[in-house]
Amino acid sequence: MRLIGAAATGLAAGCSEAARQNAPAERVLIDNVRGYTITSDGRLREFGSLLIGADARVEALDLAGAAGARRIDGRGRVCLTGMHDAHGHVWAFGAKATEVDLSGTRSLGEALRAVETYAREHPDRSWVLGQGWNEVAWGLGRLPTAVDIDPVTGDRPVWLERVDGHAGLANSAALRAAGIVASTPDPAGGRIVRDPDGRPSGVLVDAAVDLVGSKVPAPTRHDHEERLAAAQRILNQSGLTSVSDPHSDVDQLGALHDWARSGRLSMRINAFLGWDTFTDRGRDVRTDSVADDMLRVRTVKLYIDGALGSHGAAMLEPYTDQPDSRGLPQMSQQELTSRMRRVVDAGYQVAVHAIGDDGNRIVLNAYDEVLGATREPRLRHRIEHAQVVAPPDFPRFTQLGLIASMQPTHATDDMNMAETRVGATRIAGAYAWRTFLDQGTIIAAGSDFPYSAHKPFDGMHAAVTRTDRDGQPPGGWRHDQAMTVTEAFRAYTLHAAYAAHQEQVLGSLEPGKHADFILVDQNPFALEPGRALWETGVLQTWVGGRCVGEYGQL
Repeated sequence: MRLIGAAATGLAAGCSEAARQNAPAERVLIDNVRGYTITSDGRLREFGSLLIGADARVEALDLAGAAGARRIDGRGRVCLTGMHDAHGHVWAFGAKATEVDLSGTRSLGEALRAVETYAREHPDRSWVLGQGWNEVAWGLGRLPTAVDIDPVTGDRPVWLERVDGHAGLANSAALRAAGIVASTPDPAGGRIVRDPDGRPSGVLVDAAVDLVGSKVPAPTRHDHEERLAAAQRILNQSGLTSVSDPHSDVDQLGALHDWARSGRLSMRINAFLGWDTFTDRGRDVRTDSVADDMLRVRTVKLYIDGALGSHGAAMLEPYTDQPDSRGLPQMSQQELTSRMRRVVDAGYQVAVHAIGDDGNRIVLNAYDEVLGATREPRLRHRIEHAQVVAPPDFPRFTQLGLIASMQPTHATDDMNMAETRVGATRIAGAYAWRTFLDQGTIIAAGSDFPYSAHKPFDGMHAAVTRTDRDGQPPGGWRHDQAMTVTEAFRAYTLHAAYAAHQEQVLGSLEPGKHADFILVDQNPFALEPGRALWETGVLQTWVGGRCVGEYGQL
């Protein structure tokens, strides 16, 4: 991959000479392509050429000619609408590029070696930070402990987030820095995992992660910009032109505003506020568009429970493999309803994290109270994940006009443990994309990166096949809930834009919309024998009518 000279921006300049030369006021014809987009009425449309107007928006498709326009020969490559990840953590993803990455480790020993190497190579860092561990993938049969990591980390505090972002592992130095001892009580909505003698083991779950997380040195403005640059560079290469980021604080919003206005953003960001940021600054920062739709701030993210893997998801009945637990609700239905009402009254869209069947029911009940008979259709509220839903609750999504913001790779990531957690009966309501689609619920697809694979073609592969990259399990895991290729493409484009209130300007290549598109090396709608969707490679990424990255030859 070739990058632009100003590396700090993360924008790529390796695009062909013809692509680089187009000025903002110049019309450009992308010709000789096999193009696919979803139309505003949801159908798949094919096209052979794309005309970008002087305003950097789509002027026309399939023009026989465009006098005065610069012509770029697409050489028969496949052209697709730019992908929109409906739920990706931009800041955590950028941080991953500067921290120890444990997501590929397959054993505790391999993870310990990675932490030890990182600590040795970064002696100037006061804390060793990392993410991505998964005791299930390690085949450990238990959670890791501070005792495991102390020998390779010494007296420097270490904080390592689990793959789902809902638990973390601290070494003894970090536990001391946070003042966590045997007598420290579990916080509301959280759990301090303890050894048989009642002493903290090192793992903290859900609300308890803040006990250590709050002690980690706050990132500087330079850190934010470094992370943003790293994130957009990698995400553009994967084919993403837009991301809905589920949490940006005030300092991060400041960086986004500056980068949007100065032209340094190479992907559009729909930034959600957390509750604290909303209560502090919500009135000041709300906006539908900054820099011609490069940034939007109009959604507030709330949480009702944790994750399934760490037994934090709120369940109606006890976990099958942990009969003394029904998960960790983060607040009462009354408190959630009160917060929702404040958000709606302030003119913001609500997006609530809900994974367990009890968590989803609590959220549905709260929406029912807040939206009332009018259903408040203007703001199209969302449930993030909607992962395990009790069968009677599925129709309520449609009745309330809610969007299911779901992550296809969660199914293939979790298939090795999900049924163990919830049992054979409840799993029927889990990762149930077909059930939602058949009743008319809109699914906005995302990845939850960095806690799952960030590439949208990994997500499309999981959505269509219900298998991992190795094609396992044969025939797909609970394949009756799979999507078609067109449904998956729609969920990653038009419906992701719809969930962000941006379908009038994004999500498809139609006249008047932004010219955000990608050129790829295979046809997702007509794969050659032996090729898989996840193997789709991005050759060029265009945002707002300009090529922001070239990653292979046309």
